[in-house]
Amino acid sequence: MESLSVPTDAELTGLARLAADEVQRQKLMLVTAESCTGGWIAKVLTDLAGSSAWFDAGVVTYSYEAKESLLGVNPRTLEHDGAVSEETALEMVSGALARFGAGVAVAVTGIAGPSGGTAEKPVGTVWIGWKRRGGYAHARLYQFAGDREAVRRQTVAAALIGLRKTLTE
Repeated sequence: MESLSVPTDAELTGLARLAADEVQRQKLMLVTAESCTGGWIAKVLTDLAGSSAWFDAGVVTYSYEAKESLLGVNPRTLEHDGAVSEETALEMVSGALARFGAGVAVAVTGIAGPSGGTAEKPVGTVWIGWKRRGGYAHARLYQFAGDREAVRRQTVAAALIGLRKTLTE
């Protein structure tokens, strides 16, 4: 687990540009699947001029039902592991790629707060998953500090950093 400093809007834009440049360089399309960030990753990416050339789709799924119907997350995964779990993040990112024509995907699921945390999964617990078409999905656990906005900002930053890393490794 790791935490990041809380990024500014300018820093998020810079991270989005770095990720977008790599997506474009590899001539890929990107899809996002978001829960706790509410579409913020898609927003910061599509704020970039020309994003329609490489941004395919963004899906925001808060409920179990939406995760199941829009991303193909298995109901048993949600029942057994919960929405905020490695398994759910992996199924979200894989489902996003399966449903859209993109070449790379990022998915986030977490507890931004201020409520919803438990002893096992406190506020700030976030799983982020990434996957390239034809590759294996991987996910990472983060524990972010701060209020709802701080947790969400750190999640967006980590998702973008991990996206670029997924594309360059």
